Amino acid sequence: MSSLNQVITLGCRLNTYESKVIQDLAAQAGVANTVFINTCAVTAEAERQARQTIRKMYRANPDVKIVVTGCSAQINPAQYQQMPEVSKVIGNEEKMQLNTYMNLHSADKVVVSDIMEVKETAAHLVSGFDGKARAFVQVQNGCDHRCTFCTIPYGRGNSRSVAIGEIVAQIRSLLENGYQEIVFTGVDITAYGADLPGQPTLGQMIRRVLALIPELKRLRLSSLDPVEIDEDLWRLIGDEPKLMPHLHLSLQAGDNMILKRMKRRHLREDAIAFSNRAKMLRPDVVFGADLIAGFPTETDEMFENSLRIVDECDLTYLHVFPYSPRPGTPAARMPQLPGGIIKERARQLRDQGDIAVNRTFGRFTGQTLNVLVEESENGTIKGKTDHFAPIQIPGAASISSVISVKIIQNTNQHLIGQLL
Repeated sequence: MSSLNQVITLGCRLNTYESKVIQDLAAQAGVANTVFINTCAVTAEAERQARQTIRKMYRANPDVKIVVTGCSAQINPAQYQQMPEVSKVIGNEEKMQLNTYMNLHSADKVVVSDIMEVKETAAHLVSGFDGKARAFVQVQNGCDHRCTFCTIPYGRGNSRSVAIGEIVAQIRSLLENGYQEIVFTGVDITAYGADLPGQPTLGQMIRRVLALIPELKRLRLSSLDPVEIDEDLWRLIGDEPKLMPHLHLSLQAGDNMILKRMKRRHLREDAIAFSNRAKMLRPDVVFGADLIAGFPTETDEMFENSLRIVDECDLTYLHVFPYSPRPGTPAARMPQLPGGIIKERARQLRDQGDIAVNRTFGRFTGQTLNVLVEESENGTIKGKTDHFAPIQIPGAASISSVISVKIIQNTNQHLIGQLL
């Protein structure tokens, strides 16, 4: 990254990819002495962190120009326009356009268009990600669904897909630069292809990519909707060793009434059926899941169903979000739970997640696993296994290399291994 600019990423993997695009476009336009803050709007806490980061960066260097973008800036640009520390607010579509950076110091403080008018997602060739061992490739953006708790469609627009040829070109560029693991990312990647000619599914796209790029050895997927898995993707889960055995589910809750009030597309039975089928096809598969604690109207019994689904789906990595009302969403108008109950339920879910991690990590002890190296310094290698388990190994290895490791211990926080 240029010493003259800094890009701070808050939020999802798609933001990580887009931050690299911001960095490249700003450099191309000759922008200097500017901090770009790529915000998230998934929770009230995410927006609070964005404002805190802005103030922190300004205190550290009052002469720097601060440009705010991302979902929070797209949905509520006025809150950043009012901050004296902020020089410019740009929308999610604008942040991906070179012209925005060529005119970054124009008089308009806010440059945010109607994201719902955007019909395509332009591909940007990214050479790499500073300090990252794996590379992110955007295959989709936006969401056509309207879950009652979520503002993200208003930050990202409707679902639109990246053409297969552009995905292939991006992956080839990244592989040439030494990356061995690619992560497909988007807002709702299981919606991939519905807007493209021929309407290829996510599974069909992956099959095509792997056929065109046989040198791609490791592919990982971001969050999946459990009822939108096409048959080609199911066959890949069962038959394709290049697809990593780690699937992350957009689950949100384990109670059917809450799922209906969230306006989700699945029931708890669908999630259990998904995990059972995946484990039948790929016995070593490991699951992650997003879960919201304390959704409006959630009773103790409903919450118990969410606790139980951790075991019923054999979940390992839990991303727990205490519910926070997002302005303008239907859920914000539902009867809210007291903050203390929400906090306590989030704690119980996280505790359940700790138990699940320990259980899964314990199964790895004694096995030989592949590890993607993320760090190597002071005689210690740090990385992730194929199942995305964090691991530490005495020794040294090249960043982004894949090494074979025997698992000798589970610390509950990470695995410990030895080089073979």
